[in-house]
Amino acid sequence: MGTYGVEALTALGDPTRRAIFECLARGPKAVGQLASDLPVSRPAVSQHLRVLKEAGLVSDRADGTRRIYQVQPQGVQAIHTYLDQMWGQALASFQAAAVRAAAATDDERQKQP
Repeated sequence: MGTYGVEALTALGDPTRRAIFECLARGPKAVGQLASDLPVSRPAVSQHLRVLKEAGLVSDRADGTRRIYQVQPQGVQAIHTYLDQMWGQALASFQAAAVRAAAATDDERQKQP
């Protein structure tokens, strides 16, 4: 999984890409529909969609002469997995620090008369 979730988070770090992704989370849309909802041009939306697609967050399909974009569930799952992993590591580190602190407190108590 590793970099896949990180790439997705990096792609969503841009406010315009995040806004595009949030629009697509409400349902599939063509580039023109997305551009009409955002203060950016169609070519800019297309460039942002390319980044989101490369990060595995969106997919597209042909619909006549248009491309319809939608959220890619596997990309969202990659972010979820990455954050779960990071949260698990943070909790494990916290637990280890708590155990060390408790052991140090016990050692100090045993040294007191």
